[in-house]
Amino acid sequence: MSDLIKFVLDAGISAWVIFVMALVAIVVISERFHALFWKIKMTGEEFVLKLETLLLSNKIEDAIVLSGVHQKEPLAQVTKAVLERADRDDQSIHQIHELKLGEVLAPLGKRLGYLLMIANVSTLVGLLGTISGLIMSFEAVSFADPSQKQALLSQGISIAMNSTALGLTVAIPVMICYSILNSRQNSLSDKIVNHSGRVVDHLTNRAYYDKEAA
Repeated sequence: MSDLIKFVLDAGISAWVIFVMALVAIVVISERFHALFWKIKMTGEEFVLKLETLLLSNKIEDAIVLSGVHQKEPLAQVTKAVLERADRDDQSIHQIHELKLGEVLAPLGKRLGYLLMIANVSTLVGLLGTISGLIMSFEAVSFADPSQKQALLSQGISIAMNSTALGLTVAIPVMICYSILNSRQNSLSDKIVNHSGRVVDHLTNRAYYDKEAA
């Protein structure tokens, strides 16, 4: 740990930039993991099966109440908005479905783009530190006093190598976390779209179901 602190202090602005980006990445990753894995717990299949059972019995109000019980869940927010307009025409139901989907899906991907930026910029800043270290090494070989040449050359090479390592040390875990979070976001989005679409299908095909029941 002391070696890392010493390097950050000695390496200059590039190491500080990477260090700050690492702190930002930790905050974003923690918040996104909490939002996508901890806050959203509903198993969509079981919930929608209950709604479908109620809808087949034409118990719209009970379906609305069931959605309201899980109001914090994105899927329930969509189904509640759709069910509250069950007395409207098919076009209105589809419109509110698309509108509500846009509202609940957008927050799922919030701030994920920052992780990609941090991973890319960390690598590039590490490369910049590497180039700076190599320049320092070349200047030591060309212009430094012979008594200091060896020390300056070693310092330049150390900064060059450590800058690359530090940039990659931040970039690789951030990219892994981004991949996990992005996969989770896509999975949740697909489930919300598909499960809420089943509710919309039931509402827009009620005449067919009623005819079947008769």
